[in-house]
Amino acid sequence: MTVSYVYSQPGRVSAGTAERVRAAARALSYPGPDPTGRALRRGRVGSLGVVLGERLSYAFDDPQAARFLSGVADVCAAEGVGLTLLPITGGPSDVQRVAEAVVDGLVVWTTSDDDPVLDAIADRGLPAVVHAGPQHRGLPVLGIDDRAAAAAVGRIAFAGARRPVVLGFPLDRDRERALRTGPEVGEIRFPVTRNRWDGFRDAWTGDGGPPAGLRLAVCPVNDVGEGAAFAAELLAGDDPPDAIAAMSDELALGALRAAAGAGVDVPADLAVTGWDDGDAAAAVGLTTVSQSLREQGALCARIALGGPAPGTPPAWQVVVRSTTR
Repeated sequence: MTVSYVYSQPGRVSAGTAERVRAAARALSYPGPDPTGRALRRGRVGSLGVVLGERLSYAFDDPQAARFLSGVADVCAAEGVGLTLLPITGGPSDVQRVAEAVVDGLVVWTTSDDDPVLDAIADRGLPAVVHAGPQHRGLPVLGIDDRAAAAAVGRIAFAGARRPVVLGFPLDRDRERALRTGPEVGEIRFPVTRNRWDGFRDAWTGDGGPPAGLRLAVCPVNDVGEGAAFAAELLAGDDPPDAIAAMSDELALGALRAAAGAGVDVPADLAVTGWDDGDAAAAVGLTTVSQSLREQGALCARIALGGPAPGTPPAWQVVVRSTTR
């Protein structure tokens, strides 16, 4: 009983007795009670899982994912629970990895409509939440109104434009690079890509633009270098854009880099907008959609730890700076 108190209720044992017990444990190479057995007794393991939907390094490479995870980590620290990252590789082991994760709840960084891990999450019956979609089997979804935000920033990006381009995220889990015109975009299985594309299209056609006049440049990854490469290709083409509405600040920063390399004046000859309002956006005067991914990460963590979902979606606003006309 004394040994049990030393490891589970140390306040009930004097400091001298506790040290004698730990010294004996060290001599016997006894590490203490098995954490797995303790978790079974308590009914919880003290860890929150985050399903990334990306390679593991994405959590550290992408500034917006890092912001979101910082919000999750804030809540984990306050609640005294650990954080388990569960990357999705696209392989057959994904479902098993999620199904067997030793966690008390799950946060899903946005994924595709057809991602099989969503069924694995729903089947577990743990508290769970999906950031920015998709809707699946009653799992709560938390995120801003991407379509409305895209329409709002799109109206600014496309003002006076004749050859607009949306620099966007992947359409599906194949993540193929492509350039498509409005009527030929086809099925989009990532809700974030779909909702933002719909909003940009609303802005363009709502102001009288022809549907075929709006192009979607699909980038396989959210990366400044990828945005720069695709934008440079477009600017050097036969029909160079005079407006680029990017689905992230990273892609927009790439477009600005490409414009500078091509000697294209921003915003006189090319308007550029981004999304997220990261630290780099203000530094370059980027017009963008501002949202707090850190706050959204914290909200998701509270839901996944058993808390209620908020009654209203998170706030957003368009911040107008010098990269638009």
